[in-house]
Order: sequence, then C-alpha cells, then structure tokens
Amino acid sequence: MPYKFFICFIAGIGAGLGTGFAGMSAAAVISPMLITFLGLPAYEAVGIALASDVLASAVSAYTYGKNKNLDIKNGSIMMAAVLIFTLIGSFIASLVPNTTMGNFSMFMTLLLGIKFIIKPVMTTKETMATISAKKRIVQSIISGTIIGFICGFIGAGGGMMMLLLLTSVLGYELKTAVGTSVFIMAFTALTGSISHFAIGGMPDIWCLSFCLASTLLWARIAAKFANKASAVTLNRATGFILTILGSAILIVNIIS
Repeated sequence: MPYKFFICFIAGIGAGLGTGFAGMSAAAVISPMLITFLGLPAYEAVGIALASDVLASAVSAYTYGKNKNLDIKNGSIMMAAVLIFTLIGSFIASLVPNTTMGNFSMFMTLLLGIKFIIKPVMTTKETMATISAKKRIVQSIISGTIIGFICGFIGAGGGMMMLLLLTSVLGYELKTAVGTSVFIMAFTALTGSISHFAIGGMPDIWCLSFCLASTLLWARIAAKFANKASAVTLNRATGFILTILGSAILIVNIIS
C-alpha cells in the first residue's frame, strides 16, 4: 500500500502541475506511471487518469475563471467541435490499419516545453480584443475540429494541441489559453472517464483515490501560482514543467 500511494502521489504531482500550468491532460503522466510501476491494465490506467483529469481541470478552470483568464463562450464552441470530431476520428480510426502513435503526446509535451522557454507567448489581452467575434468563433470551430479528430484518431495530445492552437493560431495570451484549455478538458475528461468505467467497470479504488487527491492538490497549487505570475515567469515555468514531464514520460516509456 505505501508503494502504491508513493507512485500515485508522484504521478499526481506531475499531472497536477502539468494541468495547472499548461492545461495538459493528466492521462499523459498518470497512465504510463500506473502501467509501468503498478502493472495496471492500460484501459484501467487511462480511466483513472481521465477521472483525475476531471477534478484537476475543473479546479484549475475555476481558478483561472476567478482571475478573469477564461474564455467560456469560445471555449464552449471549441469544446462542442472537439467532442463531435473525437467521435468521428475514433470511428475512422477503427476502419483503417492500426498505426502506432503512442509517442505523439510525449514528444509534443517535450517540444512545446522547449518552445515556451525559447519563444515565450507575450500576447496581451488588449491584442486579443482586436480580433473580431466572428473570426474568433470560426477559429474556435476549426481548431476544435482539428483537435477532436486527431485525438479520436490517435488517442492522444488533446491538452497540448489545444494550448498550441490557442496561443499560436487563435492568438490567446498564455493565462487565458491555459484557462480555456482546462475548461474544455474538464468536460472531455468527464466524458472519457464515464465511458471507460461504464465499459471496463470500476478501477482499483485506492489508486483512483490517491491519484485524484494528489492531482487535485497540485493542480490547485499550480493554477494559483500561474494566475499571480508575470507573463515571463509563467512562460518559463510552463516551459520548464513541460520539458521535465516530457523527458520523464520518455524515460518511463524506455523503462517499460
């Protein structure tokens, strides 16, 4: 039991910090940790990770929203597109030959971390306000379509892709991008976790409880820090966290 708690606590630290700082999906960290060090079946590990993602993303979204760093209107539009095209992507993936894309999320996390360190996002809310509402809606639909289809097709990369498109394509400043990302992830993770538990049954209760508690705690800490930090500090912190997590996941995959 102490070993199980330790692994879940460490996984929760990485997942919580990734969620609170960068809107990263907890599944990218928790799943490989539970599979490699606790020997859980992959389907069960993903279900636990998604359930942890729900609370972590929700508390992060609340914190960002409280600090006016959340775009609910366009986030809701993007979320609808993500959910619809995730289903479409999943259906199409079932019709084509299997392709191994398991490392997609890992490499995206690592590269995006390096990107934030080398080329930080310095967009301001004033700059965001210059984009017309109609253009923002169209961008949200297109971005949600791309994210949803890729996530449904290869099963990974949602949180990181969302952050990349929100900052690079939609022109969001970093705090609003992360806040909007975790808002969307809370609902997509809820949908995913319910379907996993409905199909595969209840997972290991202790693992689920430990991961939920640890991820929620560290996501709350990270989100509070991120909303008080300057743009420069937040970019560096986000880049550092993503780079470390991407490297750690790479090492875990090598070990397994």
